[in-house]
Amino acid sequence: MSGPRPAPPGAEPPGAPGEVLLGDNLPLLRGLPDGCVDLVYIDPPFGTGRRRRLDSIRTGSGPGRRSGFAGRDYAYSVVSSNAYPDPLAGLPHLEALWARLVEIHRVLAPTGSLYLHLDYRSSHHARLMLDRLFGPERFLNEIVWAYDFGGRARDRWPHKHDTILWYARGERWTFNRAEIERIPYLAPSLVGPEKAALGKLPTDTWWMTIVPTSGRERTGYPTQKPLALLERIVRASSRPGELVADFYCGSGTAGVAAQALGRRYLLVDQSPEAVAISRRRLGLAPP
Repeated sequence: MSGPRPAPPGAEPPGAPGEVLLGDNLPLLRGLPDGCVDLVYIDPPFGTGRRRRLDSIRTGSGPGRRSGFAGRDYAYSVVSSNAYPDPLAGLPHLEALWARLVEIHRVLAPTGSLYLHLDYRSSHHARLMLDRLFGPERFLNEIVWAYDFGGRARDRWPHKHDTILWYARGERWTFNRAEIERIPYLAPSLVGPEKAALGKLPTDTWWMTIVPTSGRERTGYPTQKPLALLERIVRASSRPGELVADFYCGSGTAGVAAQALGRRYLLVDQSPEAVAISRRRLGLAPP
């Protein structure tokens, strides 16, 4: 393995509590020292070849019109609009992802791990790449995040889950079993009152809602992930004071989870909108 490369500005691992950087993640990754990150979560573009956009609206007045409950017509106005580019699809998308996975593998600590969040378009390709890079013996879980919002296909089963691939860097990894929040049993009467009251550990299928469009957590960023999802990952696979990195940070949820749980964070995104939202959420910029 090669030694550390000269670091571009801002590429040194952050001290407490963390840092949010604007720019291309590949040169920044290449400037980080070997083994400096304890946990990486990334939610890269899914290879749609399109620009993703989300408009936040306020109903009651405005130039827009939309149908609502019982077919009624409602006026609305757009109060904010956020978007991010996802121009690559197919082989170019996978090539770009591979270049970054190579560097992520290098910067992970010996006991560190990677959570790679994708969907049906490329998760099967990514698993083959990660098997080659980390070794198939370092594969720990294929986590299915299942939800029930969004489009309703009429000619096939609707796509209602994402895939999160979890790989370890070395022979040992962090898994804080005792710190993971428990969930209710589906059939509590079958396990007895004591176990039912305690709840059970989540399996590799996580039923968890998306961020509600009118919820307090919502930032308006198109691909915002729920804080509960990232808190589960950060709590399970890192320790207080360790460094959690997200090189496609979007709305900064990984950093928010890390901050809340006493970890350091390093967030990177090439979108000025994403970086501005992340910095606001982390208290690094005025609200």
